[in-house]
Amino acid sequence: MHYLEEVKKWLGEFTEIFLLLVALGIIANILFGETVPFVGNVVPNLTALIADLGENGLVGLIALAVILYLFQRRRAFAQQQQ
Repeated sequence: MHYLEEVKKWLGEFTEIFLLLVALGIIANILFGETVPFVGNVVPNLTALIADLGENGLVGLIALAVILYLFQRRRAFAQQQQ
């Protein structure tokens, strides 16, 4: 079972890195527009995702709640490990 804990730890670290890269992409798109190489269109993709969640009503709200629950659970697990 120790291996599963290590895998969960690594996946959590990758998720954290991914979220930091998304934040960097958002800042780069806001500051420099959509011409930033290697970043892509983070802001339009993110707004499209939020619009899709909003258009789906209850299903989108449930999906958002599940995503937030998973992030909170991950954060609580990381604090517990320290």
